[in-house]
Amino acid sequence: MKSMTEEQAKLVGRTFRHFKGNLYRLEGFAKDSETLEEMVVYRALYGEGGLWVRPAKMFFETVERDGRTTKRFEPTEDAK
Repeated sequence: MKSMTEEQAKLVGRTFRHFKGNLYRLEGFAKDSETLEEMVVYRALYGEGGLWVRPAKMFFETVERDGRTTKRFEPTEDAK
């Protein structure tokens, strides 16, 4: 398996705001064992701090809400 790209490495540890408002920390990237689809591993920065996984394509896509197009997860201004 090839290693993480430089661009991906820069995102690990960054905080992202979901379009519904909650904050998450991107923990890393993984591959689905069956499909080899690239996944994003991220942690909720609220509640119990659950660990989640979502296809990278979906994590970085744009969504439409209330007639406005926005990123599903928007990076915050944190340095890390």
